[in-house]
Order: sequence, then structure tokens, then C-alpha cells
Amino acid sequence: MSTSSSATETIVLGGGCFWCTEAVFDRVQGVLDVESGYSNGQAVNPTYERVCTGRTGHAEVVKLEFDPAQISLREILEIFFVVHDPTTLNRQGNDVGTQYRSGIYYTDDAQKQVAQDVIREIEASKTYHSPVVTEVAPLANYSTAEAYHQDYFLNNPNQGYCAFVVGPKVEKFQKTFASRLKA
Repeated sequence: MSTSSSATETIVLGGGCFWCTEAVFDRVQGVLDVESGYSNGQAVNPTYERVCTGRTGHAEVVKLEFDPAQISLREILEIFFVVHDPTTLNRQGNDVGTQYRSGIYYTDDAQKQVAQDVIREIEASKTYHSPVVTEVAPLANYSTAEAYHQDYFLNNPNQGYCAFVVGPKVEKFQKTFASRLKA
């Protein structure tokens, strides 16, 4: 599952609310497709309402299809670790629950190794004052989120959560990684 074709790879990331993570990665050069979904829980094809209860075990995630000739997994993870807080267990800001956990869900051993290496480097650099609690696990039980969650920020930029939570994360990405912005 690591390659959709010979030229692309897929990685699944949980960085809190998928609206935020999707909005950032939609703008990253080399990321070909971003899909909001749910993964690594017990229920099959859960609904948003069920995931929000915290009882399905799923994380809100984005599935990224990317071209490794344009952007490496390491670069994707560097962006990921800047645009969310990987030190808060089961929360991002005011979003609290296991569905908001930080996670990297890999599709092969090479991706697992890159994820572990990046986390070790972050820990060694003392970038954060607290330990990184990002879950690194094989991708399991992925399902696509409902249609209204796809491209949510693009379609609802003035909605309150988008304006006050998603927008600032997108701005942070644009300032920190200007060279990685799609044209």
C-alpha cells in the first residue's frame, strides 16, 4: 500500500483536527492529494459522530499521496511537526480526546524508520520542552471521512473554527515553509 503507482507514496498523519492538517498539506508542493479520514481504531467505517465519542479508538487523520521526487517523507514530517504540537497526549489546543492524538501511520518499514529517525532528532535537539508523544504505528482500519469534511477549510474559510484555529496554522506553514508552497 505504500505506493499508489510507481511514482507516488502514501502516508497517513494524525495531527489533531483533520481540517487543520488537510488545509496545510493541500498547500505543500509535491503533495498530490489530501484526504481526511479516520484510522487505527476498532470500528469499521465509523461516522464522525462515533469517532467524536472517543469510543471507536480512531484518530482523525489525513491520507497524503505525494511524489517523492518533489518532496521526501522527511520533509513532510518536518512540516507535520511544526504545524501541530506533538507533545500533548490526545489533544491539540481545545480539541481533546484520543481522536485528536498525534500519529504517524506508516505503510512500510522504510516509512517507519524515517518517522522514528525524525522523532529521535527532534528529541535530541530539545526543540520542545516536553517529550514527543506521537504514535508511530502501521496503518490500520482506515476509512474516508464524510464528504463535507473534505476540503473543509477551502469551502468554509470564514467559519469560526476555520478563521481562528485552521487559518493561523496555515499562516504558520506559509511563513515557515515558504519554499514548499505550491505555485
